[in-house]
Amino acid sequence: MTYVTFDTQSCEKARTTPSTPGQRLLAEALAGELRQIGLQDVELDSNGYLMATLPAVSPRENAPTIGFIAHMDTSPEVSGKDVKARIVTYTGGDIVLNESRQIILSPDLFPELNNYVGQELVVTDGTTLLGADNKAGIAAIVSAMQYLTEHPNIPHGKVRIAFTPDEEIGRGTDFFDVAKFGCDWAYTVDGGEIGELEYENFNAAEAHITIQGRNIHPGDAQKKMINAALVAVELINSLPPEQRPEYTGGYKGFYHLTHFSGTVEQSTLTYLIRDHDRVLFEEKKWILQWAVQQLNRKYPGCLTLTMEDQYYNMREIVAPRKEIIQLAFDAMQAIGITPLVKPIRGGTDGARLSFAGLPCPNLFTGGLNFHGLYEFLPVHSLRKSTETIIQIIKTA
Repeated sequence: MTYVTFDTQSCEKARTTPSTPGQRLLAEALAGELRQIGLQDVELDSNGYLMATLPAVSPRENAPTIGFIAHMDTSPEVSGKDVKARIVTYTGGDIVLNESRQIILSPDLFPELNNYVGQELVVTDGTTLLGADNKAGIAAIVSAMQYLTEHPNIPHGKVRIAFTPDEEIGRGTDFFDVAKFGCDWAYTVDGGEIGELEYENFNAAEAHITIQGRNIHPGDAQKKMINAALVAVELINSLPPEQRPEYTGGYKGFYHLTHFSGTVEQSTLTYLIRDHDRVLFEEKKWILQWAVQQLNRKYPGCLTLTMEDQYYNMREIVAPRKEIIQLAFDAMQAIGITPLVKPIRGGTDGARLSFAGLPCPNLFTGGLNFHGLYEFLPVHSLRKSTETIIQIIKTA
Protein backbone atom coordinates (compact mmCIF):
# COMPACT_ATOMS: atom_id res chain seq x y z
CA MET A 1 0.00 0.00 0.00
CA THR A 2 2.98 2.29 0.56
CA TYR A 3 4.79 1.41 -2.66
CA VAL A 4 1.84 2.40 -4.86
CA THR A 5 1.92 5.95 -3.50
CA PHE A 6 5.16 6.52 -5.43
CA ASP A 7 4.47 7.87 -8.92
CA THR A 8 6.79 5.69 -11.00
CA GLN A 9 5.25 5.82 -14.47
CA SER A 10 8.03 5.37 -17.01
CA CYS A 11 8.31 7.68 -20.03
CA GLU A 12 9.30 6.38 -23.44
CA LYS A 13 10.36 9.81 -24.72
CA ALA A 14 12.85 10.40 -21.91
CA ARG A 15 16.51 9.66 -22.58
CA THR A 16 17.56 9.27 -18.95
CA THR A 17 17.72 6.08 -16.86
CA PRO A 18 15.50 5.83 -14.97
CA SER A 19 13.19 7.68 -17.31
CA THR A 20 11.27 9.40 -14.48
CA PRO A 21 12.42 10.74 -11.09
CA GLY A 22 9.75 8.87 -9.12
CA GLN A 23 11.49 5.58 -9.85
CA ARG A 24 14.66 6.86 -8.23
CA LEU A 25 12.70 7.99 -5.19
CA LEU A 26 11.17 4.54 -4.79
CA ALA A 27 14.58 2.90 -5.25
CA GLU A 28 16.07 5.06 -2.49
CA ALA A 29 13.20 4.20 -0.15
CA LEU A 30 13.59 0.50 -0.92
CA ALA A 31 17.34 0.64 -0.33
CA GLY A 32 16.69 1.99 3.16
CA GLU A 33 14.09 -0.66 3.82
CA LEU A 34 16.36 -3.49 2.68
CA ARG A 35 19.14 -2.30 4.99
CA GLN A 36 16.66 -2.03 7.84
CA ILE A 37 15.50 -5.64 7.51
CA GLY A 38 19.10 -6.86 7.49
CA LEU A 39 20.09 -7.48 3.88
CA GLN A 40 23.72 -7.02 2.88
CA ASP A 41 25.51 -5.50 -0.14
CA VAL A 42 22.63 -3.08 -0.72
CA GLU A 43 23.70 -1.08 -3.75
CA LEU A 44 21.79 1.51 -5.78
CA ASP A 45 23.71 2.48 -8.91
CA SER A 46 23.59 5.66 -10.98
CA ASN A 47 21.04 4.16 -13.40
CA GLY A 48 18.54 3.30 -10.67
CA TYR A 49 19.25 -0.45 -10.41
CA LEU A 50 18.98 -1.68 -6.84
CA MET A 51 20.61 -4.96 -5.79
CA ALA A 52 21.02 -6.65 -2.40
CA THR A 53 22.06 -9.96 -0.84
CA LEU A 54 20.48 -12.36 1.61
CA PRO A 55 23.51 -14.34 2.84
CA ALA A 56 23.47 -18.13 2.92
CA VAL A 57 22.60 -19.90 6.17
CA SER A 58 24.57 -22.97 7.27
CA PRO A 59 24.73 -25.72 6.17
CA ARG A 60 23.59 -24.51 2.71
CA GLU A 61 26.57 -22.29 1.85
CA ASN A 62 27.30 -24.33 -1.29
CA ALA A 63 23.74 -24.23 -2.62
CA PRO A 64 23.14 -22.44 -5.94
CA THR A 65 22.80 -18.67 -5.79
CA ILE A 66 19.37 -17.70 -7.06
CA GLY A 67 17.85 -14.30 -7.72
CA PHE A 68 14.46 -12.59 -7.65
CA ILE A 69 13.74 -9.54 -9.78
CA ALA A 70 10.89 -7.00 -9.99
CA HIS A 71 10.55 -3.68 -11.77
CA MET A 72 9.72 -0.38 -10.11
CA ASP A 73 8.03 1.47 -12.97
CA THR A 74 4.37 1.35 -13.91
CA SER A 75 2.81 1.54 -17.35
CA PRO A 76 2.81 4.91 -19.12
CA GLU A 77 -0.59 4.01 -20.59
CA VAL A 78 -2.59 5.05 -17.50
CA SER A 79 -1.76 7.54 -14.76
CA GLY A 80 0.05 6.23 -11.71
CA LYS A 81 -0.01 9.56 -9.87
CA ASP A 82 -1.92 9.98 -6.60
CA VAL A 83 -2.98 6.34 -6.45
CA LYS A 84 -5.65 5.93 -3.79
CA ALA A 85 -5.59 2.26 -2.89
CA ARG A 86 -7.96 0.61 -0.48
CA ILE A 87 -8.82 -2.92 0.63
CA VAL A 88 -12.35 -4.23 0.18
CA THR A 89 -13.83 -7.57 1.15
CA TYR A 90 -15.44 -8.85 -2.01
CA THR A 91 -18.91 -10.29 -1.44
CA GLY A 92 -19.83 -10.64 -5.11
CA GLY A 93 -21.43 -8.37 -7.68
CA ASP A 94 -20.16 -4.94 -8.69
CA ILE A 95 -17.45 -2.95 -6.92
CA VAL A 96 -18.05 0.77 -7.30
CA LEU A 97 -14.59 2.23 -7.70
CA ASN A 98 -15.74 5.77 -8.34
CA GLU A 99 -19.38 6.70 -7.85
CA SER A 100 -19.20 10.21 -9.29
CA ARG A 101 -17.60 8.97 -12.52
CA GLN A 102 -19.55 5.70 -12.57
CA ILE A 103 -16.39 3.59 -12.81
CA ILE A 104 -17.44 0.09 -11.79
CA LEU A 105 -15.44 -3.11 -11.51
CA SER A 106 -18.03 -5.65 -12.58
CA PRO A 107 -17.95 -9.44 -13.00
CA ASP A 108 -20.10 -8.91 -16.10
CA LEU A 109 -17.03 -7.46 -17.80
CA PHE A 110 -14.38 -9.19 -15.68
CA PRO A 111 -15.78 -12.65 -14.81
CA GLU A 112 -12.51 -13.59 -13.08
CA LEU A 113 -13.79 -11.55 -10.13
CA ASN A 114 -16.07 -14.46 -9.31
CA ASN A 115 -12.99 -16.48 -8.32
CA TYR A 116 -12.34 -14.11 -5.41
CA VAL A 117 -15.65 -13.95 -3.58
CA GLY A 118 -14.97 -13.79 0.16
CA GLN A 119 -11.42 -12.51 -0.31
CA GLU A 120 -9.83 -9.13 0.38
CA LEU A 121 -8.98 -7.19 -2.78
CA VAL A 122 -6.78 -4.13 -3.19
CA VAL A 123 -8.48 -1.69 -5.57
CA THR A 124 -8.23 2.01 -6.45
CA ASP A 125 -10.69 4.89 -6.72
CA GLY A 126 -10.94 4.23 -10.47
CA THR A 127 -8.95 7.26 -11.61
CA THR A 128 -5.53 5.57 -11.85
CA LEU A 129 -4.03 2.16 -12.26
CA LEU A 130 -3.08 0.35 -9.05
CA GLY A 131 0.53 -0.41 -9.89
CA ALA A 132 0.49 -4.04 -8.79
CA ASP A 133 2.46 -4.43 -12.01
CA ASN A 134 5.04 -4.61 -10.58
CA LYS A 135 4.89 -3.21 -7.06
CA ALA A 136 3.16 -6.39 -5.97
CA GLY A 137 6.29 -8.21 -7.11
CA ILE A 138 8.44 -5.87 -5.04
CA ALA A 139 6.19 -6.41 -2.03
CA ALA A 140 6.35 -10.19 -2.40
CA ILE A 141 10.15 -10.20 -2.62
CA VAL A 142 10.71 -7.78 0.27
CA SER A 143 8.23 -9.68 2.46
CA ALA A 144 10.04 -12.95 1.71
CA MET A 145 13.39 -11.39 2.56
CA GLN A 146 12.01 -10.00 5.81
CA TYR A 147 10.58 -13.39 6.78
CA LEU A 148 13.88 -15.15 6.19
CA THR A 149 15.94 -12.57 8.08
CA GLU A 150 13.51 -12.94 10.99
CA HIS A 151 13.88 -16.75 10.86
CA PRO A 152 17.67 -17.26 10.75
CA ASN A 153 17.24 -20.91 11.71
CA ILE A 154 16.01 -21.76 8.19
CA PRO A 155 18.95 -23.07 6.11
CA HIS A 156 19.20 -21.73 2.56
CA GLY A 157 21.69 -20.72 -0.07
CA LYS A 158 22.74 -17.21 -1.02
CA VAL A 159 19.94 -15.11 -2.51
CA ARG A 160 20.26 -11.99 -4.61
CA ILE A 161 17.42 -9.56 -5.32
CA ALA A 162 17.18 -6.74 -7.85
CA PHE A 163 14.69 -3.96 -8.51
CA THR A 164 14.94 -2.39 -11.95
CA PRO A 165 13.63 0.71 -13.76
CA ASP A 166 11.81 1.16 -17.07
CA GLU A 167 10.63 -2.38 -17.79
CA GLU A 168 7.34 -1.07 -19.19
CA ILE A 169 9.13 0.82 -21.97
CA GLY A 170 11.44 -2.05 -22.86
CA ARG A 171 14.59 -0.72 -21.19
CA GLY A 172 14.53 -2.70 -17.96
CA THR A 173 17.72 -4.64 -18.66
CA ASP A 174 19.66 -2.02 -20.64
CA PHE A 175 22.11 -1.52 -17.76
CA PHE A 176 21.52 -4.70 -15.78
CA ASP A 177 24.91 -6.14 -14.76
CA VAL A 178 24.39 -9.91 -14.94
CA ALA A 179 27.93 -10.64 -13.78
CA LYS A 180 27.58 -8.41 -10.72
CA PHE A 181 24.21 -9.97 -9.90
CA GLY A 182 26.09 -13.27 -9.75
CA CYS A 183 23.29 -15.82 -9.85
CA ASP A 184 23.03 -19.32 -11.27
CA TRP A 185 19.49 -18.45 -12.33
CA ALA A 186 16.71 -16.07 -11.30
CA TYR A 187 12.97 -15.50 -11.37
CA THR A 188 11.14 -12.35 -12.30
CA VAL A 189 8.14 -11.88 -10.02
CA ASP A 190 5.98 -10.11 -12.56
CA GLY A 191 3.15 -12.47 -13.46
CA GLY A 192 -0.59 -12.22 -13.02
CA GLU A 193 -3.12 -14.51 -11.39
CA ILE A 194 -2.23 -16.93 -8.63
CA GLY A 195 -0.26 -19.97 -9.80
CA GLU A 196 1.13 -18.50 -13.01
CA LEU A 197 4.50 -19.97 -13.94
CA GLU A 198 5.83 -18.80 -17.28
CA TYR A 199 8.92 -19.57 -19.29
CA GLU A 200 7.64 -18.79 -22.79
CA ASN A 201 7.07 -15.32 -24.17
CA PHE A 202 6.63 -13.63 -27.51
CA ASN A 203 9.36 -12.97 -29.99
CA ALA A 204 8.95 -9.24 -30.49
CA ALA A 205 9.70 -6.55 -33.05
CA GLU A 206 8.60 -2.94 -33.52
CA ALA A 207 8.01 -1.40 -36.93
CA HIS A 208 7.71 2.26 -37.88
CA ILE A 209 6.26 3.26 -41.24
CA THR A 210 6.36 6.78 -42.65
CA ILE A 211 4.26 7.61 -45.70
CA GLN A 212 5.04 10.75 -47.67
CA GLY A 213 2.02 11.92 -49.63
CA ARG A 214 1.54 14.52 -52.31
CA ASN A 215 -0.85 17.27 -51.30
CA ILE A 216 -2.55 18.99 -54.25
CA HIS A 217 -5.54 21.32 -54.16
CA PRO A 218 -8.52 18.96 -54.40
CA GLY A 219 -9.86 20.87 -57.35
CA ASP A 220 -6.74 19.97 -59.33
CA ALA A 221 -5.91 16.66 -57.67
CA GLN A 222 -6.90 14.22 -60.41
CA LYS A 223 -4.03 11.79 -61.12
CA LYS A 224 -1.70 13.96 -59.02
CA MET A 225 -2.65 13.69 -55.35
CA ILE A 226 -1.35 10.91 -53.12
CA ASN A 227 -3.28 10.98 -49.86
CA ALA A 228 -0.87 9.61 -47.25
CA ALA A 229 -3.68 8.93 -44.77
CA LEU A 230 -5.52 6.75 -47.27
CA VAL A 231 -2.32 4.94 -48.22
CA ALA A 232 -1.91 4.17 -44.52
CA VAL A 233 -5.41 2.72 -44.47
CA GLU A 234 -4.50 0.54 -47.46
CA LEU A 235 -1.49 -0.75 -45.55
CA ILE A 236 -3.58 -1.50 -42.46
CA ASN A 237 -6.12 -3.39 -44.53
CA SER A 238 -3.42 -5.40 -46.34
CA LEU A 239 -2.40 -7.15 -43.11
CA PRO A 240 -4.43 -10.19 -41.96
CA PRO A 241 -7.31 -8.83 -39.84
CA GLU A 242 -7.61 -12.10 -37.92
CA GLN A 243 -4.06 -11.51 -36.68
CA ARG A 244 -4.95 -8.49 -34.55
CA PRO A 245 -4.68 -8.77 -30.74
CA GLU A 246 -8.43 -8.69 -30.23
CA TYR A 247 -8.79 -11.89 -32.28
CA THR A 248 -5.87 -13.92 -30.90
CA GLY A 249 -5.02 -15.85 -27.76
CA GLY A 250 -2.79 -18.62 -26.44
CA TYR A 251 0.18 -19.10 -28.74
CA LYS A 252 -1.23 -17.06 -31.62
CA GLY A 253 0.74 -13.96 -32.51
CA PHE A 254 -0.44 -10.64 -33.89
CA TYR A 255 0.17 -7.29 -35.55
CA HIS A 256 -0.73 -4.54 -33.09
CA LEU A 257 -1.21 -1.02 -34.45
CA THR A 258 -0.20 1.19 -31.52
CA HIS A 259 0.08 4.55 -33.28
CA PHE A 260 -1.51 6.11 -36.37
CA SER A 261 -1.42 9.77 -37.27
CA GLY A 262 -2.17 11.01 -40.72
CA THR A 263 -2.76 13.92 -43.05
CA VAL A 264 -2.80 14.11 -46.82
CA GLU A 265 0.85 15.19 -46.74
CA GLN A 266 2.27 12.62 -44.31
CA SER A 267 1.22 9.67 -42.16
CA THR A 268 3.04 7.56 -39.59
CA LEU A 269 2.21 4.16 -38.15
CA THR A 270 3.79 2.02 -35.44
CA TYR A 271 3.23 -1.72 -35.26
CA LEU A 272 4.19 -4.26 -32.63
CA ILE A 273 4.81 -7.69 -34.17
CA ARG A 274 4.53 -10.69 -31.86
CA ASP A 275 4.66 -14.49 -32.12
CA HIS A 276 5.83 -17.31 -29.85
CA ASP A 277 7.06 -19.34 -32.83
CA ARG A 278 10.31 -17.97 -34.28
CA VAL A 279 9.45 -19.10 -37.83
CA LEU A 280 6.00 -17.48 -37.72
CA PHE A 281 7.57 -14.37 -36.20
CA GLU A 282 9.96 -14.02 -39.12
CA GLU A 283 7.06 -14.67 -41.50
CA LYS A 284 5.03 -11.86 -39.95
CA LYS A 285 7.92 -9.45 -40.42
CA TRP A 286 8.27 -10.57 -44.04
CA ILE A 287 4.54 -10.04 -44.71
CA LEU A 288 4.76 -6.45 -43.44
CA GLN A 289 7.84 -5.82 -45.57
CA TRP A 290 6.07 -7.29 -48.59
CA ALA A 291 2.98 -5.11 -48.01
CA VAL A 292 5.16 -1.99 -47.89
CA GLN A 293 6.97 -3.05 -51.08
CA GLN A 294 3.67 -3.56 -52.90
CA LEU A 295 2.43 -0.12 -51.94
CA ASN A 296 5.75 1.41 -52.95
CA ARG A 297 5.19 -0.05 -56.42
CA LYS A 298 1.76 1.55 -56.51
CA TYR A 299 2.97 4.83 -54.98
CA PRO A 300 6.68 4.88 -55.92
CA GLY A 301 8.98 5.75 -53.05
CA CYS A 302 6.27 6.99 -50.71
CA LEU A 303 6.71 4.47 -47.88
CA THR A 304 9.69 4.06 -45.56
CA LEU A 305 9.86 1.11 -43.15
CA THR A 306 12.21 0.67 -40.20
CA MET A 307 11.91 -2.47 -38.09
CA GLU A 308 13.86 -3.65 -35.07
CA ASP A 309 13.73 -6.85 -33.05
CA GLN A 310 13.09 -6.18 -29.34
CA TYR A 311 13.40 -9.57 -27.61
CA TYR A 312 13.02 -13.29 -28.22
CA ASN A 313 11.23 -16.24 -26.66
CA MET A 314 13.14 -17.26 -23.54
CA ARG A 315 11.94 -20.85 -23.98
CA GLU A 316 15.08 -21.38 -26.10
CA ILE A 317 17.22 -20.72 -23.02
CA VAL A 318 15.04 -21.85 -20.11
CA ALA A 319 13.48 -25.06 -21.44
CA PRO A 320 16.80 -26.99 -21.38
CA ARG A 321 17.06 -26.09 -17.67
CA LYS A 322 14.01 -28.08 -16.63
CA GLU A 323 15.10 -28.17 -12.99
CA ILE A 324 14.51 -24.40 -12.71
CA ILE A 325 10.88 -24.78 -13.75
CA GLN A 326 10.41 -27.93 -11.67
CA LEU A 327 11.70 -26.18 -8.56
CA ALA A 328 9.08 -23.44 -8.86
CA PHE A 329 6.38 -25.98 -9.81
CA ASP A 330 7.11 -28.10 -6.74
CA ALA A 331 7.29 -25.03 -4.48
CA MET A 332 3.79 -23.97 -5.48
CA GLN A 333 2.39 -27.43 -4.94
CA ALA A 334 4.07 -27.61 -1.53
CA ILE A 335 2.11 -24.55 -0.34
CA GLY A 336 -1.19 -25.69 -1.81
CA ILE A 337 -1.20 -23.86 -5.14
CA THR A 338 -2.03 -25.49 -8.47
CA PRO A 339 0.68 -24.28 -10.88
CA LEU A 340 -0.66 -22.63 -14.01
CA VAL A 341 2.02 -23.07 -16.67
CA LYS A 342 1.17 -20.83 -19.60
CA PRO A 343 2.84 -18.70 -22.27
CA ILE A 344 3.26 -15.00 -21.59
CA ARG A 345 1.35 -12.96 -24.15
CA GLY A 346 3.91 -10.22 -23.80
CA GLY A 347 7.47 -9.93 -22.62
CA THR A 348 9.34 -9.61 -19.36
CA ASP A 349 12.82 -8.55 -18.37
CA GLY A 350 13.40 -12.27 -17.93
CA ALA A 351 13.41 -12.76 -21.71
CA ARG A 352 16.33 -10.42 -22.32
CA LEU A 353 18.12 -11.58 -19.17
CA SER A 354 17.84 -15.20 -20.30
CA PHE A 355 19.58 -14.38 -23.56
CA ALA A 356 22.19 -12.42 -21.58
CA GLY A 357 23.14 -15.60 -19.72
CA LEU A 358 20.74 -15.54 -16.75
CA PRO A 359 17.90 -18.07 -17.19
CA CYS A 360 14.90 -16.27 -15.76
CA PRO A 361 11.31 -17.63 -15.81
CA ASN A 362 8.41 -15.64 -14.39
CA LEU A 363 6.36 -16.12 -11.20
CA PHE A 364 2.91 -14.80 -10.32
CA THR A 365 2.14 -11.79 -8.13
CA GLY A 366 -1.63 -12.33 -8.07
CA GLY A 367 -2.63 -9.07 -9.75
CA LEU A 368 -5.20 -8.82 -12.53
CA ASN A 369 -6.24 -6.26 -15.18
CA PHE A 370 -2.79 -4.67 -15.34
CA HIS A 371 -2.27 -1.35 -17.17
CA GLY A 372 -5.81 -0.12 -16.63
CA LEU A 373 -8.27 1.54 -14.29
CA TYR A 374 -9.78 -1.82 -13.33
CA GLU A 375 -6.58 -3.33 -11.94
CA PHE A 376 -6.98 -5.21 -8.67
CA LEU A 377 -4.90 -7.43 -6.40
CA PRO A 378 -6.26 -10.26 -4.21
CA VAL A 379 -4.40 -10.10 -0.89
CA HIS A 380 -4.40 -13.90 -0.51
CA SER A 381 -2.71 -14.27 -3.91
CA LEU A 382 0.02 -11.77 -2.98
CA ARG A 383 0.69 -13.66 0.24
CA LYS A 384 0.98 -16.90 -1.72
CA SER A 385 3.50 -15.19 -4.03
CA THR A 386 5.64 -14.44 -0.98
CA GLU A 387 5.26 -18.02 0.27
CA THR A 388 6.30 -19.36 -3.13
CA ILE A 389 9.50 -17.32 -3.06
CA ILE A 390 10.30 -18.57 0.44
CA GLN A 391 9.64 -22.19 -0.52
CA ILE A 392 11.89 -21.92 -3.59
CA ILE A 393 14.70 -20.50 -1.46
CA LYS A 394 14.31 -23.22 1.18
CA THR A 395 14.48 -26.05 -1.34
CA ALA A 396 16.88 -24.74 -4.03
